[in-house]
Amino acid sequence: MSLVLIVLLPFIGALFPALMVRAGRNACAVTTFTFSLLAFLLLLSHAPAVFRGEVIAASWDWLPALGLQASFFLDGLGLFFAGLILGIGLLIIVYARFYLSKDDPMGAFFSYLLLFQGAMVGVVLSDNILLLLVFWELTSLSSFLLIGYWKHLPEGRQGARMALTVTGAGGLAMIAGMLILGDIAGSYNLTDILQHKDAIQASPLYLPALALILAGCFTKSAQFPFHFWLPHAMAAPTPVSAYLHSATMVKAGLFLMARMWPVLAGTPEWFYIVATTGLVTMLVAAMIALFKDDLKGLLAYSTVSHLGLVTMLFGFGTPLAAMAGVFHILNHASFKAALFMNAGIIDHEAGTRDIRRLGGLLQLMPITATIAMVAAAAMAGLPPLNGFISKEMMLQEAVGTAWLGADGLVPALATLAACFSVAYSFRYIVHVFFGPRRDDYPHTPHDPPAGMWLPPALLVVLAVLIGLFPDVVAGPLVTVVSGAVTGGAAPDVHLALWHGFTPALALSAVAVLVGLVALAAYPRVRALWRAGPHPEAKAMFDAGIAGAVALSGRIIHGLHNGSLQRYLAFAIGSVTAAGFAAFLAAPHAPGTRELLPLAPVAVVAWLLLVGGCVLAVALYRQRLLSLLVVGMVGLIVCVAFIYLSAPDLALTQISVEVATVILILLALYFLPKQGAAGGSARAQPLRHARDGVLAVLAGLGMAGASWAMMTREGTSLSSYYLENSVSGGGGTNVVNVILVDFRGFDTFGEIVVLGIAALAIYALLDGALHGRVGRRLSAWLPDLPQSADRHPMMMVVATRVMLPLALLVGAYIFLRGHNEPGGGFIAALVVSIALIIQYMASGFAWAAHRVRVKYHAMIGAGVLVAAGTGIVAMVLGHPFLTSTFGHFYLPLVGEIELASAMAFDTGVFLTVVGAVMLALANLSRLGRWAAHYGVNKNAMDVDPSALESREVN
Repeated sequence: MSLVLIVLLPFIGALFPALMVRAGRNACAVTTFTFSLLAFLLLLSHAPAVFRGEVIAASWDWLPALGLQASFFLDGLGLFFAGLILGIGLLIIVYARFYLSKDDPMGAFFSYLLLFQGAMVGVVLSDNILLLLVFWELTSLSSFLLIGYWKHLPEGRQGARMALTVTGAGGLAMIAGMLILGDIAGSYNLTDILQHKDAIQASPLYLPALALILAGCFTKSAQFPFHFWLPHAMAAPTPVSAYLHSATMVKAGLFLMARMWPVLAGTPEWFYIVATTGLVTMLVAAMIALFKDDLKGLLAYSTVSHLGLVTMLFGFGTPLAAMAGVFHILNHASFKAALFMNAGIIDHEAGTRDIRRLGGLLQLMPITATIAMVAAAAMAGLPPLNGFISKEMMLQEAVGTAWLGADGLVPALATLAACFSVAYSFRYIVHVFFGPRRDDYPHTPHDPPAGMWLPPALLVVLAVLIGLFPDVVAGPLVTVVSGAVTGGAAPDVHLALWHGFTPALALSAVAVLVGLVALAAYPRVRALWRAGPHPEAKAMFDAGIAGAVALSGRIIHGLHNGSLQRYLAFAIGSVTAAGFAAFLAAPHAPGTRELLPLAPVAVVAWLLLVGGCVLAVALYRQRLLSLLVVGMVGLIVCVAFIYLSAPDLALTQISVEVATVILILLALYFLPKQGAAGGSARAQPLRHARDGVLAVLAGLGMAGASWAMMTREGTSLSSYYLENSVSGGGGTNVVNVILVDFRGFDTFGEIVVLGIAALAIYALLDGALHGRVGRRLSAWLPDLPQSADRHPMMMVVATRVMLPLALLVGAYIFLRGHNEPGGGFIAALVVSIALIIQYMASGFAWAAHRVRVKYHAMIGAGVLVAAGTGIVAMVLGHPFLTSTFGHFYLPLVGEIELASAMAFDTGVFLTVVGAVMLALANLSRLGRWAAHYGVNKNAMDVDPSALESREVN
């Protein structure tokens, strides 16, 4: 359970900063720090067990029907990365408290930060790969919020979009690869997948899975050619850069490569894809970093280079290389996070990050300069700092690696990248802190408060301690983590500053000398760089995005031109074609069931139905007549249900027909009574021919499918429902028991959708009362004469008499529904119709004044009541929406049956009534807004003085 709490604490904590900021910036930062600290301490409590070689696991059923569990596990690799995420996160929180200005919304920043922190911890501790993928995508979304935190900066918004696009696309590819991997291994748990190396590498799907998973890793870790998004993400505040782009997010790809190393590494495909990508990334990014004038730009490309270094080491596929990669991840997180924070200090205090405007800061900012020089020296790989040891290990592994038979290619290119690394590291030191003071700094430089320099100072101290005492400070951790990466015992290597005179030491010395020479001749080197070609990755990305947008625009505008007829033609045509293709692709034989004799009544009803359909097509432009014909078709279908002994369906059909016809009539009030002909005259015959052919083919297809089903023997669930309706659901009305019990979850989904649709109608029609549409409605005049007697006395009197009877019928239908035809849905429609005719007879204002019901609240109450019925069952230890029933004896009444499904049916009733009446209310509001007459106070328009000025309530 503590593993779950480690993951959940940052998410829980994300709820508080936005609230605590009202108590002050310190309270906000302390709250954020506290949640991260609690998670970090919980993680450290498991460290002794992990160092003993134990693997701590926690899981519970997630989707048991699919055999999926939400599971976490903690081994050396998970401990290492979670420690980096939470430990450096604590320093970033302190740093951000003093870095952010008073104008920056600190509560939102820390909420985003904790959200990202929780997602990253979830990635490194997840055992189930589907759960890992959820957290993986959550890191992309939360990093989008952090990178675009300064929303007023266009470069910040673009950097956030670019990062989300690239990493999100890679994440989609990785999802496919992970699913393939889980299918090969027969499990979606990492602990199981890691035991199936031979099966995975022998599978023909190994290469597709490898390529897809690496696509996710490479995009997240900014490997070439996906490296361009990381420098543009530097528009984010410096705490974000120091956290996401040095210690956490960009290392997610490295983590996944390390996690999958036991089953994916060791093949030529792994070596040539991973090692080559890492080597190219390391060299290209190091070259670009040397010539960047923005401090964060330089550090961004240096980060990409070091990520390529680790990728290359993992790509070598040897345990020693994996150990070197793990060690360099630790070293890089320490000195690079310190350098990013240092760059933020310079920008914060000097007012610029442009190296060309800096220099001479050593005397003005001695503390900042000391931190920067030590951290940059570690980045350059100088002894006795931690970067020197891992750089030597990298060079040693490169010396022993051949690429396509060439023994010297890999060490030569790795050494060249190290040369550039030394050069840009020393450029950071010399061009920023040495030289004469300037008199044109944007701000007067000075050292910041301790809250800003202390976090990077602690990381620099760690870099020094690891460099001086590597086997003591980092040795046990690196050993445990390396064992988890390789899936076995870690290599027996003692970390030390001195291993004698080795080829790696010679290459390291060459890199330092060449780097210093390049810095000394920097103007000439920069001139050579500028003279060469410079493909701009961002320009390529922007051009690719613009091309994709233009192409998709042409496709969309060609297909989606606003014609409902075209959309229906595509949909019906596709379904019909698929049906005929399936029918023609398989052999078939005539059915074995005997046909029933045709009854004259059925023939007459069928002829009326066909005639109604033909009339609807012929009269489609005369909207009122076509609506009446459609209603007639619905009534014939209702008669068919009665003929086929389906009274519940007949009741539903007739009540739906009445309610919808009335509502559509109200909507048609605002439309011309004669529909306009769409399209050109030349196109109409072709379109009519197309629609006619589609209608005939679709009709033949449905008729054929129905014929095939009815003339063949088959099994059905109906027998199960018939046998268990009384014993399992407590009702003899099988249809109602299915709706509220057997298939109650379906019904619950349907009423939720109905409620959403009603609220959408409300939003659309409410918008019509404002802006351009509202002005058009105010100026609208009916296209036909209006009746002078808007509320006829006969109709008013009749509705008064009918209302109590209709409500009584509705209550009767509702109460009998579990055992006789009826139920909450039908009763709701009956009550809705009874209320609708009151509004029609006496006017909306009159009826609304007497029916003081909030229909929004009624919809919400209905959904909550239905959901509460299911939740109560869960609380009692049963599946959601499990119902129960019992028989009770009441004095004078006798024995009665009560079922919990009645509460669910009540929720259905409330939702349906609320949805229908909300639609009616909004149509009535539109009518009153567009009407050029007053609103009646009384039930009938008999007294002109009873009219008041038009208002919209």
